[in-house]
Amino acid sequence: MSTTPPVALYDTTLRDGTQGLGVSFSAADKLRIAERLDDFGMDYIEGGYPFSNEKDVEFFRLAAARNWKHAKIAAFGRSLAVGSRAEDDPQLRALLDTRAPVVTVFGKSWDLHVTEVLRTTLEENCRLIRETAAYFKQAGREFIYDAEHFFDGYKANPDYCLATLAAAVEGGSDMLVLCDTNGGTLPQEVADLTRLVAAKFGVPVGIHPHDDSGLGVANALAAVQAGAVQVQGTMNGYGERTGNANMTTIIPCLQLKLGLPVVPDLTKLSALSHFVDEMANTVPNPRAPFVGITAFAHKGGGHVNAVQKLARTYEHIEPASVGNHQVIVVSEVAGGSNIQMKAESLGYTFPKGDPRIRQILERVKTLESEGFEFEAADASFELLIRRELGTYTPFFDLQEYHCSYRRDGRHGWESCIATVKLVVNGDTLYTVSEGDGPVNALDGALRKALAGAYPGLAEMTLTDYKVRIIDSQAGTGAKTRVLIESSDDRGSWGTVGVSHNIIDASWQALVDSVVFFLSRR
Repeated sequence: MSTTPPVALYDTTLRDGTQGLGVSFSAADKLRIAERLDDFGMDYIEGGYPFSNEKDVEFFRLAAARNWKHAKIAAFGRSLAVGSRAEDDPQLRALLDTRAPVVTVFGKSWDLHVTEVLRTTLEENCRLIRETAAYFKQAGREFIYDAEHFFDGYKANPDYCLATLAAAVEGGSDMLVLCDTNGGTLPQEVADLTRLVAAKFGVPVGIHPHDDSGLGVANALAAVQAGAVQVQGTMNGYGERTGNANMTTIIPCLQLKLGLPVVPDLTKLSALSHFVDEMANTVPNPRAPFVGITAFAHKGGGHVNAVQKLARTYEHIEPASVGNHQVIVVSEVAGGSNIQMKAESLGYTFPKGDPRIRQILERVKTLESEGFEFEAADASFELLIRRELGTYTPFFDLQEYHCSYRRDGRHGWESCIATVKLVVNGDTLYTVSEGDGPVNALDGALRKALAGAYPGLAEMTLTDYKVRIIDSQAGTGAKTRVLIESSDDRGSWGTVGVSHNIIDASWQALVDSVVFFLSRR
C-alpha cells in the first residue's frame, strides 16, 4: 500500500464543468447531482459562481437547506477587484451570502495576466489576494486559494509566481491549489513544482489540471505522488475547451492503483458517471476508462478465449469494482449482478441465482435495444421491477389522450390543448387542459383527472424536461428519448420514455412520474 497522505476529492462539475460546450444544468439539476456526489463520497462539491447568475444563487439557497452526509459545499469566485477593499466588494459579499462553509477564490499567478488582463501592478495583485483570503478567514470560512495559471506563471517569472502564493498564505489561506489552467504542463513539471510548493509554504497543496494536452489525469496523479492532498476535477471530464481532469478516471486510479481509500464504495462509480451524462443530456463516452461500456469489452479471437478462462488475462481490474461489467461481443455475458446491485439499492432483495433477476435483465436489455436508458431514471427502473414482479399498481387506466396545437399566422396567437380520458377507481373521467406546450397541457389534464382520487398529487412538481434524438440518421422518423425530472418534499426522481412520437415518449415518462409519486404515498 502507498504511504502517500490521504487525498480529498474536490468536484467542480457544477461550476467548471458547465463551462464546457453544450453542458448546462438547472438549479434543480445541480441539486440532484450534488446529492448523488455526496452519497458517493465526494469531499467538496463546488456549486457555482453566485455573482454570475441567479441560477447559482438558487442552487446555494437550496443547498443551504439540505443536510449533507459527507461533502462540504463550496462557493466559487474571483479575488478582490482592482483598487477596491474587501468590505466594499459586492462579489465577495455574494460569496458570503451563499452560507457555503467553503469559499474557493482564484487569483492571478502569471505576471502576464496581472499586467495585460487586470491592467494593474504586481504589488496590487498580491494585495488583492492577501486581503481576499483574510476577509473570508475573518468571516470564519474555510478558504481555498486557486492559483490560476500557476505553472505558466512559474515558467515566466518564478519569483513573482511564488510571491502570489505567499500573499495567499499571509492572508490565512487553508490550501493552495496549483492550476494548470491552459492544460499545457507535463507530469514531471507538475510533480517538481508541487513538491517545491509543499516544502516551501507548509500549507496543504491541491492540484487543478485541465486536459488540453490529454494529460489532465496524469498530472493529477503526478501531483498526488509529489505531495498534493486535494484533487480538483469534473465528472466525465466536462469543462472548457477539451475539459478538466476526469474524476471518473482519477478516482479509481487513486483507490485501485495508488491504494488511497478516497471513496467508501467505488462500485457506484459507473452509475454515477452515466447519471451525470444523462442529466447533462450528453451521450456517454463508450470508450471512457473504467466506466465506458466498452472498457471491459472483448471481441473475438484469442482475447475472448482467454478472458472466458481467466478474466484478468486481458482486464487490468475487476469490472465490478467500478460498477461496470465485462462484455463478450461474440457471446454476450449477462449483467445480472449489475441488475441485482441496482435493484438492491432501491430496496429489493433477491437470493443468489434468483430467476427473477434474469427476467428483469432480459426486459431491461429489450428496452435498452429500443432506446431506453435508466441511469438517470431510477423511478422508471423501479416501476419496471414492480411490473416484472407483479407488484405494480397502475392507479388508473388510460382510455385515450389527445393533443392539438394552433397558431394564428395573422395575429400571432397560439394555443395548445390536451384531453385525457381515464378510468379511475371504476369511474370514467374526461378532462381538458390548456398549456404552454403539449407536455404541459397533458400534465394539466392528467392532474385534473386524478385530483379527486389522489389530492396529494398537487405536492408533486415537474422540475425539468429533456429530449434526446436517439437515431438522428433517421431524420424526422428518428426515435426520441424523453427524460422528466420531478420532485416533492421528500426528494427528486427521474423517469424516461422512448417512442418515434415525441408526445408518446413524453406521456410514458409523465405517467411513470405520477405513478411513482403515488406509489410512495
